[in-house]
Amino acid sequence: QVQLVESGGGLVQAGGSLRLSCAASGRTFSNYAMGWFRRAPGKEREFVGCISRSGSLTHYADSVKGRFTISRDNAKNMVYLQMNSLNPEDTAVYYCAAGSLYGRSLEREYDYWGQGTQVTVSS
Repeated sequence: QVQLVESGGGLVQAGGSLRLSCAASGRTFSNYAMGWFRRAPGKEREFVGCISRSGSLTHYADSVKGRFTISRDNAKNMVYLQMNSLNPEDTAVYYCAAGSLYGRSLEREYDYWGQGTQVTVSS
């Protein structure tokens, strides 16, 4: 089992930045690729991006590419989502997830999930 806890969400104005954190505990963190997803009000949960086990590879959804950056610190069992140039369309609950394989963008390809953290971007 892997337990994931997100933090860092909040209210920010359009154009602003936030950094989300995801703390992992349980099994060896570095054995897992990590993903970030989000669910906007009234919409399905969607893929945001992912990072490989070592942190050397990242992949992003087109909607966030160039604005969001995922990083991880395996020594601290942490993964981060730096979000810049936020706009109201980024308003959502953000989730981190752990899975066996890097590069996956479907929910079913991740085994463990956090509870999510709310990000609200005001116009």
